[in-house]
Amino acid sequence: MCYHLQQFAISQYFDIAILLQVQQFLTSTSIFHHCILVPSFSLISHMQKPIVSVVIPAFNEEQSIGKVVEDIPKDIVQYIIVVNNNSTDNTVTIAQNAGAIVLNETRKGYGWACLKGIEKCKELNTDIIVFLDGDYSDYPQEIPQVIAPILENDMDLVIGSRVLGQREKGSLTPQQVFGNWLATRLIRIFYGAKFTDLGPFRAMKFESLLQLKMADKTYGWTIEMQIKAVKCRMKHCEVPVNYKRRIGKSKVSGTVKGSVLAGIKIIFAVFKYRF
Repeated sequence: MCYHLQQFAISQYFDIAILLQVQQFLTSTSIFHHCILVPSFSLISHMQKPIVSVVIPAFNEEQSIGKVVEDIPKDIVQYIIVVNNNSTDNTVTIAQNAGAIVLNETRKGYGWACLKGIEKCKELNTDIIVFLDGDYSDYPQEIPQVIAPILENDMDLVIGSRVLGQREKGSLTPQQVFGNWLATRLIRIFYGAKFTDLGPFRAMKFESLLQLKMADKTYGWTIEMQIKAVKCRMKHCEVPVNYKRRIGKSKVSGTVKGSVLAGIKIIFAVFKYRF
């Protein structure tokens, strides 16, 4: 699918740094290959500088969390929220020293941490929410690419696809590769939507996210978001993102128990939201 960049009016209130990065990204080739592009009135023409908040769930990420926060483009992102999910190391101190807002969520689970971050985003009048892992496997510098379809094409949900991007060898385990393939295949069969990844690096209009009434507290968070967005007929797309080996051991794919539980939860979610 080809995408032709159209000229748009630049509001005097809109931050020029965002516009330059978005335009540079949009003029690159093939980035929108898998996007569902629907003509719409560009948000850029009527929105002042959007409030972009990044939510980072974190459990014992002292080796990586500082790097993640430091690499987030501050000219694009207004608020960086690290949700400490019962860490027993120095994650909190390091995140605070790096300049993040740190929240504590004692109930263990990826979904619990994300829900905590969403509540804070309500207080901050967030326009666009970005989810990012705290293990430094994603590239925070790619946030402009991930939010670009929201700004220019009025997308509701943008998934950063590790499958479409460049991956460092060994950054995705065999069970992750298979799980992604199976889950996205089932979504296509039962919901008619084409995804290539359930990756954690994603962005969404905050008002659209609230409409989904997210509920999963653990491993099923990402697939719940994608399925509900499809069922609500929200505009969605994927953009390629790069991926590297995480710092430290994964709490999910790094253990047999975590991999099995995540797989069961994800497959269950496919059928749960079907009826």
